[in-house]
Amino acid sequence: MTRRFFRLAIDVYVKGRWYLGEPTTLDGAELEDVWVFGYGHPMEFNERLRISLDRPGRPLDFDTAGVGQAPVVNARVADVFRALAPHDVQLFPAEVEGQTEPYWLMNVVRTVRCIDDKASAEVQFYTPEDGRPDRVGEYRSVIGLRIDTSKVGDARVFRLWGWHPPIIVDEEIKSALERVGIVGGLFDAV
Repeated sequence: MTRRFFRLAIDVYVKGRWYLGEPTTLDGAELEDVWVFGYGHPMEFNERLRISLDRPGRPLDFDTAGVGQAPVVNARVADVFRALAPHDVQLFPAEVEGQTEPYWLMNVVRTVRCIDDKASAEVQFYTPEDGRPDRVGEYRSVIGLRIDTSKVGDARVFRLWGWHPPIIVDEEIKSALERVGIVGGLFDAV
């Protein structure tokens, strides 16, 4: 039986939703690299973090913070990832402005090279002409994302090699998140 996978995306259509600002340290210092939570590899982070609100509103169980789109999860969502994918994610405690409930910044620590170029609607790659020599050969754009599940291995949650924005979860994690009533997350089959 073929495993099924889904892109976990934010639901911007939740009525009255909040909008999160940039993650900082508790004393308000900016992070050295705002993209650090999207690289798809383990990291060390010893400071407690804080997330401000750009716009107050309905708290979400899953969202992203700041320009770097750092994944932010509440306790119910964090518990699902801890139970089902403890080797695929790191969870860093974070205070969200105005909230007493605990939150975590989630770092997806696995990257898998599995984009199916032929099955995806459209893929574009960085070329030398793009002026990004550090990105040549990586994906510049992926529309209608599809993955080759035969290349995933034992990963349950992962980022994609060469195209880091999406967070990919397997069907069991998707189902568990739906059972806990996740608010703020949408799932698209890939």
